[in-house]
Amino acid sequence: MITLENLSKTFRSTSGSVVALDDVTLDVPAGVIAGVVGPAGAGKSTLARVLSLRERPDSGVFRLDGLDTGALDERTLRIARSRIGVVPSGESLLGQRTAAGNIALPLEQAGVDGPHRRERVGKVLDLIGLTDKAAIYPADLSAGQRQRVAVARALVGDPAVVLADDPTATLDEDGAAGVLAVLDRARAELGATILVATQDTSVVRRIADDVAVLDHGRLLESGRLLELVRDPDSLVAQAVLPVIDPVAGWTTRAWRTSCWSASRPSGRCFPRRRAGSARTSP
Repeated sequence: MITLENLSKTFRSTSGSVVALDDVTLDVPAGVIAGVVGPAGAGKSTLARVLSLRERPDSGVFRLDGLDTGALDERTLRIARSRIGVVPSGESLLGQRTAAGNIALPLEQAGVDGPHRRERVGKVLDLIGLTDKAAIYPADLSAGQRQRVAVARALVGDPAVVLADDPTATLDEDGAAGVLAVLDRARAELGATILVATQDTSVVRRIADDVAVLDHGRLLESGRLLELVRDPDSLVAQAVLPVIDPVAGWTTRAWRTSCWSASRPSGRCFPRRRAGSARTSP
């Protein structure tokens, strides 16, 4: 479904250059939930923008269902974008529109007629469990409900791929659980391929089939979650499995506090691992 080959992206300014993606190669099969995990500044949001076809890489190839997206003309690019739903990070709903109105917006922009809009909006409202909130404005919804509406807006166009950029970052435990349940249902009931970029390893632990670890724009490890967590030398095993505190029980910290490389800047902490290139599970 999604294939990245040696993808790189650098942002330049008067103060210098920042390498956001550095030679990233990754495969995401159709129908899976893939988690891309790493600290702030790792390149996760840049990767999400590239995959949503809103940002072009400086080099490398992004293939969607085998199609080289870098070779598309404007018309074909618009068609390809319509196959990708995006859940932005943070608050993204329009305050002057109801929940149903926010969800319907992409369909209005695509010129879908009223009866079909209402049918499709009703379908995704049912999927996110907020049919009774259709006429409610964002200010009267909880943060978790607003994010579920944002997910529904990404799903209403029946996309093949859904990209969620840190969708639970500002939510409490109940709100986050609701959003993750909706993403899982979208994969199971709609057949969408889901890619979630997050700092929170508990998100990956709860819903991901595949996982990729990014830091400083580099892919450190990727593969099937269940295979990687069985490997004691795996970054994923050390970062994603919960820390057990003998007094407080399991913790849900985003990252363990041991730095895997002394060459990393202060405060950029990952699990320890043997030196070498990015690891990929079989």
